[in-house]
Amino acid sequence: MRFSERYGHKKVRDIVQIESVDEPLKNALWSILKIHIWDYVRASTGYYSGYYLSDNANRELNALCKKMWFNYFKEPLDTLEDDWQQVILHLRAYFFKCEWYELYDFVEFCANNYERYEFKDAFTSACNAALEKEMSAYRFVAGQISQITEQEQLDEIEQALEVTRGPVHAHLIRALELLSSREKPDYRNSIKESVCAVESLVSLVLGSKGTLGQLIKKLEDEINLHPALKTAFSSLYGYTSDEGGIRHALLESEKLRFEDAKFFMVVCSAFINFVESKVGQNC
Repeated sequence: MRFSERYGHKKVRDIVQIESVDEPLKNALWSILKIHIWDYVRASTGYYSGYYLSDNANRELNALCKKMWFNYFKEPLDTLEDDWQQVILHLRAYFFKCEWYELYDFVEFCANNYERYEFKDAFTSACNAALEKEMSAYRFVAGQISQITEQEQLDEIEQALEVTRGPVHAHLIRALELLSSREKPDYRNSIKESVCAVESLVSLVLGSKGTLGQLIKKLEDEINLHPALKTAFSSLYGYTSDEGGIRHALLESEKLRFEDAKFFMVVCSAFINFVESKVGQNC
């Protein structure tokens, strides 16, 4: 994580791409299109050398381009060049200058209209890997690009980072750093840091040390914590502490994803904001 991100000079909503596509993500998605679609064009075996859509070997690509011209660009079909080199220049120019939402429209259209055998699963899986690595708020779900991160969730994280200090802030920053690393994200330890942030806050509020499982019972009386919230966070803490939980060393091979770590950071941030507001009311 860069200096601007660690010290709050760059908003969480800028780290998580919710209404934008930065250059690394755009380049990655274009490269995936190239690998899974554009590179399957075949050279003509006829009298004229070159790459032509009308060649029988390129029938799947030809069908995609015709659908694209007619249904996506809504251009006359007689403006679609037969020469693939001209077509790809047109597609590339559009892709790298279109709006972020149009880029997702384009990728989704390709996913659902290119009919090469066993293409779609491999393509959407590759796209999802890139979207996860580059911290996009979107994923392919059942063939459609869907939002998995809401603005309200990012607002909770940002608010928690703004109101906390000391060890609570340090744990939250570390959780965000581990979650948002594009080179080597560590979802397991991001979850641990999110829970540690809550532990630190509760410990500071109560003026005593202990695990969240121990302290949450005392917090109920201190800030008039609703029993349902106490039960919810006790259960959540139990998930991260028991033998099937995140902290158990024997299960380090357990598969964790961005969505898991994001969920814990959002929930822990929301709880921190709730406790801070309650403490403020009791002062």
